[in-house]
Amino acid sequence: MQWRTSNCDTVCGIVMEREIVVDTNVFVAAARSNRGAAFKLVSMIGKGAFAIHVSVPLVLEYEQALMEHRADSGFAVQDIDDLLDYVCAVAKPHRVFFLWRPELSDPKDDMVLEVAVVGDCDTIVTYNQRDFAGAAAFDIRVSTPGEFLADIGAL
Repeated sequence: MQWRTSNCDTVCGIVMEREIVVDTNVFVAAARSNRGAAFKLVSMIGKGAFAIHVSVPLVLEYEQALMEHRADSGFAVQDIDDLLDYVCAVAKPHRVFFLWRPELSDPKDDMVLEVAVVGDCDTIVTYNQRDFAGAAAFDIRVSTPGEFLADIGAL
């Protein structure tokens, strides 16, 4: 918990930093365009507005997807490596020792949900909100990048 005056939720007078997991499709969207909410969200990682949570398998999925979409993004391999190195340096890493699979329809989405649960995150940020319908059972919100940025006052 951190004492902050903005971009956080207030509970009983205590200001709490938002804890999130970012789905792979947000990183891909940010790489493809520097104009949208996804790019703004990724640009804010490590700046104190929220804390991002990751696991090794999730970062490997980010890498695979970004490499697959490299031609669309104009990123060089080194750019992707630099981005992911930075994310790993500022993120809260987790090892997931439990699996509920299949909880959701896509095993890759289960991986995101598992990080959110082990990290006690309040939000999963994704463009595929329907795919995370099971997150509500764990009291985890599912928001698009635009909705999340509006929630924290960054839009």
